[in-house]
Parts: sequence; structure tokens; C-alpha cells
Amino acid sequence: MGTNNPETKGKWSSSLSIGSCFKKKSRGGWIYAILLLANQSLATLAFFGVGVNLVLFLTRVLGQDNATAANNVSIWTGTVYLFSLLAAFLSDSYCGRYLTCAVCQAIFVVGLVLLSLASRIFLLEPEGCGDGKRLCKSSSSVGIVLFYLAIYLVAFGYGGHQPTIATFGADQFDETKPEQKDSKAAFFCYFYFALNVGSLFSNTVLVYFEDNGAWTLGFWASTVSAIIALVSYLLGSRGYRYVKPSGNPLSRVAQVFVATARKWHVAPGEENELYEVEGPESAIKGSRKIRHSNEFRCLDKAATMTEEDKPGPIDRWKLCTVTQVEEVKCVIRTTPIWLCTIIYSVIFTQMASLFVEQGAVMNSQIGSFRLPPASMSSFDICSVLICTLIYQRTLVPIACKLSGNPKGLTELQRMGVGLIIGMLAMVAAGVTEIVRLNSVIEGSSSSSLSIFWQIPQYVLVGTSEVFMYVGQLEFFNGQAPDGIKSFGSSLCMASISVGNYVSCILVHMVMGITARGHRPGWIPQDLNSGHVDRFYFLIAVLSAADFVVYVFCAKWYRCINFEESNKEEHQEDAQEDVQSRV
Repeated sequence: MGTNNPETKGKWSSSLSIGSCFKKKSRGGWIYAILLLANQSLATLAFFGVGVNLVLFLTRVLGQDNATAANNVSIWTGTVYLFSLLAAFLSDSYCGRYLTCAVCQAIFVVGLVLLSLASRIFLLEPEGCGDGKRLCKSSSSVGIVLFYLAIYLVAFGYGGHQPTIATFGADQFDETKPEQKDSKAAFFCYFYFALNVGSLFSNTVLVYFEDNGAWTLGFWASTVSAIIALVSYLLGSRGYRYVKPSGNPLSRVAQVFVATARKWHVAPGEENELYEVEGPESAIKGSRKIRHSNEFRCLDKAATMTEEDKPGPIDRWKLCTVTQVEEVKCVIRTTPIWLCTIIYSVIFTQMASLFVEQGAVMNSQIGSFRLPPASMSSFDICSVLICTLIYQRTLVPIACKLSGNPKGLTELQRMGVGLIIGMLAMVAAGVTEIVRLNSVIEGSSSSSLSIFWQIPQYVLVGTSEVFMYVGQLEFFNGQAPDGIKSFGSSLCMASISVGNYVSCILVHMVMGITARGHRPGWIPQDLNSGHVDRFYFLIAVLSAADFVVYVFCAKWYRCINFEESNKEEHQEDAQEDVQSRV
């Protein structure tokens, strides 16, 4: 490849290799990765202590109808994961992963404290209301404003924390070493395992108290868990491996498109003629060089040197490096894959809305004990935990022998399997709803059908998560250039975010079409007069169509190809820099 002139070489001489952004004497490894896994588990416990029963809080305490509550939960959940993109941008560009995680967790704690206080003082009157039997008084406007402010602070804090902590945990391993590269791949599997361990407590213990009117107790328990998570995170500060931020990726992307537009009439250069800096480091701080790829050749114009580029210092708005161009190509290549995961997230979000509302009109009595509908998601969690262990300990070795791939199945293959299983979950949910409608007790709003009929749909969703979301975490983190690793991890959460918004739009469209005239529609206030089963089957059909498109995109996709770099050549004390900014 072409190289820069001496003046430009001096300009880039301070650039860092992938190793230089790590602190040489920091420990990292599994000890600190486990500490971060525990942090994730505690934070998830706190988050789901609020989120898992939020739809019932909105209907019982704030008096919203089923469709409105389901949409509000979808919008809120979508906002949670939308904030992950903002946090990823700050993490990759300016703040670094450590500081971003710390600040987001602090915001998370503030939101939970405010939620606990606001619900107790303004919303839960009389005491013990919101249990499905005792009605709460009409909420004051102040109480409602504080409630929404609190839950959206929770959304910002947790949404910013989750993708950053995933990438920060992966940073604890050196992927240039084969044994640690395998550990990094295993980390994402255990990360999702830890996430579900935390949510298991929320979906069993906390959900029981909240369902019986002890909302304040559940919210304060979540607050304590979040505080412990923050303290434990800070305790590991001296032992983490740190990555310094790589600068604003938006400007780098803009530079590629601007340079391409300026050279629109210039023919793209051959691979060995394209511009790249000399030495093992790339021009992007803390990033490895990326080898040239043959897709989107028109963008190579940005790295094609002309006579105007040779004299004087390089103008990055006219001439970009191959690595910078490949960073943009990587984003373009992964976009179709990411878009195909959105329909799956529509499936996933039904657990927090329609699955709960469906369970609320089923027979949940076990003797004298009434099982909270939201606690059925514990079957999803147990399914994730069991399937994670089975996959890691059994399926991977078998698939490795059959395919020769050390990971067993590739990330793209796993995501495809997850999409199919998720589609089957919607079919199971639809069949359960048909049986439930045939078991409605005359003159009652409930059904005689046992709530345990929901087990198959929850188990299938949990099984699909192991393939889809763990595969997404590995894929988007592994395929992201070093300068936007947190952004890569956040794409998984962004998929959930957009999926929630799409679910909200689907509900509005379905109700707008099916509730015309005097018809109740598919998702009315009284589910016994509706057809939620048809809504489930609609999602299943959309999933089948999405799978066909996904297969095409997966076959078209070409993986990123990094150049090897010497980690030991340049080292820098990143810990002092990070801690000085806290």
C-alpha cells in the first residue's frame, strides 16, 4: 500500500497500536471479568425489579388500559436500549468504558431512589393498593411527572451501562493470545448467563411482592442491588485493563464520504496503491489496521492518492487511510444483518407486555397461592441458564468436531437458529391463546386454563435468546473495528430498542385496522373478546419472511480482516489517565 510522506509520518507517529491502549501492569483476566459479571447480575436484578412488572404497575396503579400500558412499556424498553447507542458513542469517543460505566450506574441509582420515593409518597395511596384487588387513588400530576422522570433515568442509566460493561469485560482479555481469545468468546456467553441470573431473582421474589401490592419494597430492593453493583464495580478499579477512547467516529465516517465525494471522478486505486500510514499502528488511536476488502470499491476513492495529495500535510477530508475506509465499510456490511434482528426483538418484547397480560387472565392458582403472571418469565430465565450451559459444554464440542469451527457454530448460524426458534415461540403462544379462549369462564374475565400452558412459549423464547442474543454480542463486538467496539456491542441493545418501537407500531396498526366500527379488535381491554392469537401468528409470519432475508444477507456478508500488530512495542499507562478523570 502507498505510504505517507515524511511530514505526514511525523504527524501520525503518536498513533497507538492495539496494545498501546492497555496498561501494561494491569491485571485483567478472569478475576476482574468475574467481578464485572457479578456487577452485571446485580444491575440486571435492579433493572428487572422495575421492568418485569411495569405493565401491571401502569394498569393497576396509574389506571391505564392494556393496549396503552403495553405500548408505554414498549416505548420505555425501547428507550432503555436506545440510550445504549449514546453511551457507546461517549465510551468509544471521549470518556472510555470505565468512566462511562461508572457514570451510568450512578444515574441508574439516582433513578431508582427517585422511583422508590415518588411511588411511595405520591402514587401508592392507600397503602397496599395496586395488588389487583384494591384500587389506588387518582395520581397527582406531580407524582406522574416524578414517576416518568425516575423510570427514564433508570432507562438512561441501565441502557448506557449494559453494552459498555459487556465491552469492558471483553477488554479484560488479550485477543492476540490464543488462550485469551477463547476466553473472550466464552465471556459473552457467561455475560448473558449472569444477566439472567440477576433477572431470575427479580422474576420470582420481587415480582411476588410487587404483585401483592408491595411495590415500594420491590423498588427499594432494586435500589440496594444497584448500589452494591456500583460499589463492587469501583472496588476493582486498580486491577482492570483499560482502553483509551479512540476519538469521534462520526467525524471519521464523515471524512470518508466527503473525501469520496471530492474524488467522485477519480478511479479507485489498486490495493497496493491506496494510502495507509507506515508502521504497525493505524492512524486511529488504539486501533489495529484493517486489511483492504473488495466490497464497496467506490469508497476506496477516499484512500486513493492524487497529485494534489502528495505535497504538504495530509488533509483527512481529502485523503483517508485504508483502515478508516474499512471502518466505514464494516458499518455498512453489518447494517443488513442488524436490520434482520429487529423482528426477533419484536418477539422478545412480548414477554414484558402481552405474555404478562395473557397470563393475568389465566388460572394462576396453586392451592391457596396465586402465581404472579410476570413470574412466568422465570421459565424463560431458567431456559436461558440451562441452554447456555448445554450449549457451552455439550453442543460446542460436538459442533466443533462436525464443522471444524472451534466455536461450534458461527455467530451468523447461531443467530439464524435463534430466529427460527423465536418464530416457533410465537406459534406456541398463539396456540395457547386459542385454547385459553375456548376455556373462558362464562360471566368472568378469566379462563379456567392453567397459566402453566405458557411454559412452552417462555422456554422457546429463552432457548432462542441463547442463540440470537449471545450470537449478536459476539458478532457485533468481534466484527466492529477497535475504535467502535462499544458501538458494536450496543447494536444488540439497539436491536431490542427498535424492536420495541416496531412492536408498538404493530399494535397501533393492528388495533387501527381490527377495531373499526363496533369491533373490539385483536388486543382489547378485555382479552376474552379479542384475538391476541392472531397477533402472535402475524409476528410468526413476519419472522418467517425475515429469516429468508436474513439467510441472503448472511451469505453475502464478509468478515472484517485485521492486520496483526506487535502489542509489546508501545505501552502506555492508561489507568492513571482514566482514574484522574473520575
